[in-house]
Amino acid sequence: MKQWRVRAAHEAAARRLQQEMEIAPAFACLLAARGFDSAAAAQSFLSEETEFAPLRFAGMQEAVERIHRALDDFESIAVYGDYDADGVTATAMLYSYLESCGANVSYYIPDREAEGYGMNRSAIDRLHERGVSLLVTVDNGIASLDEVAYAASLQMDVVVTDHHRPRPELPAACAVVDPHRPGCGSLYKDLAGVGVAFELILALEGEDCDVQGLLDNYADLLSIGTIGDVVPLTGENRAFVRAGLRQLSRTDRLGLRELISLAGMADRSFTATNVAFTIVPRINATGRMGAPDRAVRLLLSEDEEEARSLAAEICADNDRRRAIEDEILTSALEQLRREPDRLFDRVLIVSGAHWHEGVIGIVASRLTERFGKPCFVFSQDGETAKASGRSVEGFDLFQAVSACSELLLKYGGHPMAAGLTLPVDQLETFRSRINAFAAAQPKAVPTILLDCVAELSELTLDLPRAAAFFEPFGTGNPPPLYGVTGVALEDITPVGGGKHLRLTVSKNGCTATCMRFGVTPEEFPYRPGDRLDLAVSLEERSYLGNASLSVQARELRPAGAHPAALIQSREDYETLRRGQPLSGRAKKELSPTREDFAALYRLLRAQGGYSGDPAVLWLRMGSALPLGRLLLCVDVLAERGLAERLLEGDFLRVRLLPAEGKADLFSSPLLGGLNGTV
Repeated sequence: MKQWRVRAAHEAAARRLQQEMEIAPAFACLLAARGFDSAAAAQSFLSEETEFAPLRFAGMQEAVERIHRALDDFESIAVYGDYDADGVTATAMLYSYLESCGANVSYYIPDREAEGYGMNRSAIDRLHERGVSLLVTVDNGIASLDEVAYAASLQMDVVVTDHHRPRPELPAACAVVDPHRPGCGSLYKDLAGVGVAFELILALEGEDCDVQGLLDNYADLLSIGTIGDVVPLTGENRAFVRAGLRQLSRTDRLGLRELISLAGMADRSFTATNVAFTIVPRINATGRMGAPDRAVRLLLSEDEEEARSLAAEICADNDRRRAIEDEILTSALEQLRREPDRLFDRVLIVSGAHWHEGVIGIVASRLTERFGKPCFVFSQDGETAKASGRSVEGFDLFQAVSACSELLLKYGGHPMAAGLTLPVDQLETFRSRINAFAAAQPKAVPTILLDCVAELSELTLDLPRAAAFFEPFGTGNPPPLYGVTGVALEDITPVGGGKHLRLTVSKNGCTATCMRFGVTPEEFPYRPGDRLDLAVSLEERSYLGNASLSVQARELRPAGAHPAALIQSREDYETLRRGQPLSGRAKKELSPTREDFAALYRLLRAQGGYSGDPAVLWLRMGSALPLGRLLLCVDVLAERGLAERLLEGDFLRVRLLPAEGKADLFSSPLLGGLNGTV
């Protein structure tokens, strides 16, 4: 269950912004809701101008001096990148720049399956045999302490540029550039790897560099890498993406043009969202499914036939990636259904033999979204297992992994994503240890952040028109969401062949329609007459020259629900199911009565079972008992053979089974934990 939170209302700030900036009320309200309390702060956010100060990065001067020396002496330089969209675009950009400087430069992208993320000794050996004397890493290297030392033993210098969180000890490179290293004075900290590489290019150009000219050259790559790494679209990242979205439609990179065409984007306007769902996955697919350097070759190609061929290969890889991803997700869900107790963990752990390492990160992301919990997906190969993890806001995954470091062979990452390698025989110990770490942290609850709460009558075209000034949207700058509370559901109409729903809602004499995409009538647990709270997004549509407002219901919940109480009750239930001690309050709240069981049984029998959000079943029960107790009652019915039950995140399915004689519900072992007997 997600918590809904409304951004702090700053009515005085909104009025002041409206007057000082001479803007529409809706625009001023959005600016104030996003925390801008002065015209100067708002104009800085909206401005096209961005200040860059690359030499404020710790280690940048040393990096510039070492690379300039290599350029002057025509040393063999290798750009050592990574196989994801961020690493690929950073590699292509820095390689292209150094080549334009007349450098003797090559690039290297490690193979995900054979070599894994980051620097490795075999790659260093191959580059040494090719005569490389300077390695410049992009989007990796901050955790490669042993590998940097090994390169030094071969008389190879390393310049590290990275954006991942450093460990307490930095690699002994001739320069380490990372905005997160201690003492770094960079103006902006949330750069992707490609952003750090661009700062290096600015520094190499010197004080009088043509920033706009460099942006014109590289903004398409900067935007793809920045969007692909899901970093906040604020500050410098916002400038990169805003410039790149304009440039993508007219990029002169042959391979990128071919990829855009095959992705069906040739005649469409670019947004951060559609780039994230079309261009980024295809570039990522090369590293996930095959030879990872093909993406760099695609971005650098100057031959139309080669560009067309590479783009077709990459799109085919993306199709294959989706099929494998679905297979692994299905296997992971089956594992959780076979071992349902795992679902009560604070951090979910699933594993499989030889699961494709290029896809496990996406599967982890989908499981995290589905269950609202941090998740690691492990691929076992012989005596070792590699994992990719994803987190929820408020739970620092890198910190959690670092707390288990003595179990690990290799690890790295940042608060929202991490990767690691460990011996297979340490898997269950890792599961126990990371869940113990999570138990000591404040509970991270997935949160929906609303810009404001509005009446149906206040949803007008003024709102999406004001929101357009906030583009590009992404992490750290999401599209506005509006809360509409206490509406009555009047009608449910299937559209799009039954794949989507059009909902008609009303309140205080005002009626509106909104779309609920990707939900079939069978999956929709509400019915006409229910009172709902909606979280909606708004979009301006145009047809035959006429503008209209499109309303999309992103989230729904029963009106009048108290989310904090429901979330706490669900947490109490999961604590019981984990077999952990409960407070006296929690025991009392979870303890069912005969009347609770009877009421639930009657309801399930009357409506032929239930399928949907547990909170809606709670609503159908008249909100008469706590959510955790309701879920426990369902579990007891299933345990005693009276029902079939599936609970996965915010989805519950219950079906009554034919009863054979009487079942003593109160002898259930599940209830023993409430009495301290289990």
